[in-house]
Amino acid sequence: MDDHLDELGRLADTAGAEVVGRTHQRVEAPTPAFYLGQGKVEELKGVLHDTGSTLVLFDEALSPVQGSSLEKALAVRVMDRTEVILDIFATRARSAEAKMQVELAQLEYLLPRLTRMWTHLSRIRGGIGLRGPGETQLETDRRVIRRKISNLKRRLEEVAHHRANQRQGRRDLPSAALVGYTNAGKSSLLRALSGAEILVEDRLFATLDTLTREVDVGGGYRFRLTDTVGFIRKLPHHLVASFRATLEEAREADLLLHVIDASHPTWEEQVDVVDRELRIADFGLRIGNESADRQRVIYVFNKADLLPEPDVFLARVREHYPHAVLTASNPQSAIRNPRWGGVDGLRSVLRTSAQALRPIARIRVPLGDGKLLAALHRDSEVLGEAQVDGVVEVTARVQAWLLGKLRRAGVGVEIGG
Repeated sequence: MDDHLDELGRLADTAGAEVVGRTHQRVEAPTPAFYLGQGKVEELKGVLHDTGSTLVLFDEALSPVQGSSLEKALAVRVMDRTEVILDIFATRARSAEAKMQVELAQLEYLLPRLTRMWTHLSRIRGGIGLRGPGETQLETDRRVIRRKISNLKRRLEEVAHHRANQRQGRRDLPSAALVGYTNAGKSSLLRALSGAEILVEDRLFATLDTLTREVDVGGGYRFRLTDTVGFIRKLPHHLVASFRATLEEAREADLLLHVIDASHPTWEEQVDVVDRELRIADFGLRIGNESADRQRVIYVFNKADLLPEPDVFLARVREHYPHAVLTASNPQSAIRNPRWGGVDGLRSVLRTSAQALRPIARIRVPLGDGKLLAALHRDSEVLGEAQVDGVVEVTARVQAWLLGKLRRAGVGVEIGG
């Protein structure tokens, strides 16, 4: 319970509210009118009067009736956890795509609460909970909102199609997506691996926009890494659905790097939350040597420099995550303690994965087989060509499926750069 309220407090801080107190009540079942019992509502009235508070946040989702009844009874603004998260997303969205995704989620949340929101507009201007679609959209009727939802879904489908075309046109590099609980350090890892200037902030949902960078992992191999939006417990499912186009980037990756805050006391629960959300988002996941048509997950335990006994921790987690990697994404950690290589361990794992996913091969192509040469240039990363004894010897990084196809066709293939 305390962990959940602590997280709600961090959400409130990120949204710009100042937390002055908190309380909880155990109920066998939420009451239809207030969610809470009548006695707790009366207690809240006294607390609000004493503290001069103007906002009450609930960690659970409230129905439109419960939200409206609570606001009438308490005479202050009431927001549930979903509304707070949506508000944070509205302030953090930067790209046109992210803004569309957030707007879609907000409108779908707003639709059954339209009457209640009209009441807010007559009394309150600005402040958290009223950002995003804006007052003009809040004043529209349900028919207009449904039309706007339909238009946003159509535009996001176009974005997804455009993104798929972009993926086909990229250099043929192995790819990995950084996924994980919000504030686990995904952006910090991407910055540490790539050396690029990337926004890193110790707040929940610091970044929403998908960011992709090429990373040199050594040995002549490069990886394409994509940072994705963080997950959180009780994440609104319509919000996850709105970010489907973004999540497709992760779904198409060769690897998922599940980044975990190793220093967090409830990291196991956070791992379960992310795994559950990825299953809901229809990711095919595998660990170890299961079916090869499902994505492999590498668990990256970040912020390990904050652990009192990192070696003991790693030994324990490897019982359940045999290929787990420890990282210290803060560059200063490696300076203060040389035994920490920052992200060198992760870079080594990615290099090994790149070798397995895109091995360098020498392929002997008959001199007149222009079709095969064109296919190699299209479907692999050609590093060099040379004519040797009447054949064209092509050196290229080739995907495993293409190597198998070449061998079945009787083409001479030799692995090794």
